[in-house]
Amino acid sequence: MSQQLDNLARSGGLKVEAFAQAEFDGLVYAAKQRLADAKNASLADSSRFDLAYNAAHGLALAALRKKGYRPANRYLVFQLLEATVGMPAAKWRVLSKCHDARNLAEYEGHTEVDTKLLEALLATAVELEALVGAL
Repeated sequence: MSQQLDNLARSGGLKVEAFAQAEFDGLVYAAKQRLADAKNASLADSSRFDLAYNAAHGLALAALRKKGYRPANRYLVFQLLEATVGMPAAKWRVLSKCHDARNLAEYEGHTEVDTKLLEALLATAVELEALVGAL
């Protein structure tokens, strides 16, 4: 187990919870479906962004659950990708930036999607899918 994960569990940022294969499989399955749909260029960019973001979040959550933890806050799953699947900070920061954009859309109605951010999100989510698949 990573020292970072253990420290967050002690501080309350993570909850220790036994791994459940069925939960992991369900998270990965749903994420793969969302990611496949997000690649459909005929959909609106805002829909593609939402699908890709939720796919990446599901995959990141699956990776954390595989380690035996559940996050207290939604955003932590991206910040912990280096500890869970070895994704470098430069990559997971794309997902963190997408989390901020998602919050603007969800809570403030800002639905304009940056096309470059969408493409970076898709590429990072595909990479994350492979890393989680290797667990």
